[in-house]
Amino acid sequence: MEPVQTNAFRNYQGGYFRALITPEQTQNAMALIEFTLPRGAEPPLHVHQNEDEAFYLVEGRMSVRVGDKTTILEAGEALFAPRNTPHAFQILSETATLLNLITPGTLAGFFFEFSTPVTGTPAISTEAPAPDMEAVARMVQAITKTYHVQFLETK
Repeated sequence: MEPVQTNAFRNYQGGYFRALITPEQTQNAMALIEFTLPRGAEPPLHVHQNEDEAFYLVEGRMSVRVGDKTTILEAGEALFAPRNTPHAFQILSETATLLNLITPGTLAGFFFEFSTPVTGTPAISTEAPAPDMEAVARMVQAITKTYHVQFLETK
């Protein structure tokens, strides 16, 4: 088995990510993605029909809601969010770096579909881009229809 190229960073939601393990390498059993995101790049409360997720916080501080319980994660701590359980996270520091384990790995396709390759050194965007409502509509349609994720709140 070939190791993944871990220098293939992609721009996403004002931050960036790289796939450490892709679904293609695991026959879709899982994906492991390292995200570095700014505060404000979090998804609203949502439910995955098909995937379990685990979050390991590398740097920063986050509040993670799973079901009715909210937990503050510090660097070095992890949390599991089972499928069919409402969950969301909020970045409490300026930025956060986290590992996201997705099982099975299908949902990783969403992040690749709605990101772009990083040219040069990956960086957090210092300016919030103007929202592209057509792009947001395409993202919502893809995540609900293709990836079977239901948003329970909107931001």
